[in-house]
Amino acid sequence: MYIFGTMLSAAKIKLVRSLSMKKYRIEHGLFLAEGPKLVSDLAPRFHCELLIATESWQGNTSRIQASQTCIVTEEELRKASLMQAPQKVVALFRIPETGYDTHITGKELCIALDGIQDPGNLGTIVRIADWFGIEHIFCSHETVDIYNPKTVQATMGAMSRVSVHYVNLCEELSSLPSGTHVYGTYMDGKSIYEEELAADGIIVMGNEGSGISQSVGRSVTSRLSIPSYPQGRPTSESLNVAVATAIVCSEFRRNI
Repeated sequence: MYIFGTMLSAAKIKLVRSLSMKKYRIEHGLFLAEGPKLVSDLAPRFHCELLIATESWQGNTSRIQASQTCIVTEEELRKASLMQAPQKVVALFRIPETGYDTHITGKELCIALDGIQDPGNLGTIVRIADWFGIEHIFCSHETVDIYNPKTVQATMGAMSRVSVHYVNLCEELSSLPSGTHVYGTYMDGKSIYEEELAADGIIVMGNEGSGISQSVGRSVTSRLSIPSYPQGRPTSESLNVAVATAIVCSEFRRNI
């Protein structure tokens, strides 16, 4: 455990930059966020261990309860930041204890992600879930880390309102109560515009290249597709998974 002083030491800079790697995020129990809006959005939910802010942003630091605060120059901030153009403030937040009381119950609409690999896609999906009032996302252990700095940045603060759980997705889905709606997205599924959609259940989105795995797919009760337009016209091979998630979530909410 690190004890921080008020100076931006070489040790602190090394720690900040090490959090680009998952093994060090796990070792220290910390993740990195950069930029005034993102840091301000995350501060109410996550405990801030270290706040590094420029003199021009110093007046805003009183709104964030941090264990230690360092006021630095623009040049000093550049040494700690992972961004090409640092944005006034860098924060280290404590990774909270994860977990939930029960298995997925299907009492509300949730998203399940099967092997999403791109940090930007995961971050965007968290934003989409936040927009459509979906509070829980269940990820397979093969899905990229929510605390990857690129993922954190892509959430634009939405991870302060959406809980992301890493689970054995096959076991979680197979243990659902009988009658729970599990929707999966497939190229050969039934058009989402023709399917009767429930207000609750699980929406499963698959890996960017291979889609939903066979083991997870065994629990899918309704296979959905997003049809291209017009039918039969040559078109792109597939949609980006985050774009597809937005379309699917929008259609679910439209049908409430």
